[in-house]
Amino acid sequence: MSGGQGGTGRRIVLWRHGQTSWNLERRFQGSTDIELTGTGVAQARRAARLLAALEPDAVVASDLKRAAATAAELAAVTGLTVAHDAALRETYAGEWQGLTHDEITSRYAEQYAAWKRGEPVRRGGGELETEVADRAAPVVLEHAEKLPRDGTLVVVSHGGTIRTTIGRLLGLEARHWESLGGLSNCCWSVLGEGARGWRLMEHNAGTLPEPVLGDDT
Repeated sequence: MSGGQGGTGRRIVLWRHGQTSWNLERRFQGSTDIELTGTGVAQARRAARLLAALEPDAVVASDLKRAAATAAELAAVTGLTVAHDAALRETYAGEWQGLTHDEITSRYAEQYAAWKRGEPVRRGGGELETEVADRAAPVVLEHAEKLPRDGTLVVVSHGGTIRTTIGRLLGLEARHWESLGGLSNCCWSVLGEGARGWRLMEHNAGTLPEPVLGDDT
């Protein structure tokens, strides 16, 4: 992919969905299809106005309701059609899904600790983080390849999936992906196209500091 030394060229904006009731309860969502709260819809509407100023060329989103509804707010402002792809869903985490953070750290203490150390762990018997990147990153790149020069793609997804995708696109080893902090609801990160590949230009942008509530904490 072409691009100048200053990171000019195409941009990928990875945007996390708005707030859900399970976020507030610190309950692990994973691939469970949870809807936005009223606050989540308002967050998406506000963020959509900011992102529309970037004049995005394309939008692709997870097909889970919380991401699809977030993307719909950007579509309403820009007039763009949203492509939906199940490969952008959040990490499937088996028995962890539906449990609160405290329940997970109590029942799966060793598994949780190993995950936080950066070891490959099938949380709750679910997907490895590298498997999430294996399915999500190619979809992001496929849509990015279709952009015009200096074009912008908005990817609407989930905290864990966004983090693993950023790690993969930056060429970081999987054990270092934890060094990328989580995203607050309806915040985003920006990757810019540089001479040697993708570069992280912004991370967890879009709001005053807010707690990170979600599966990626």
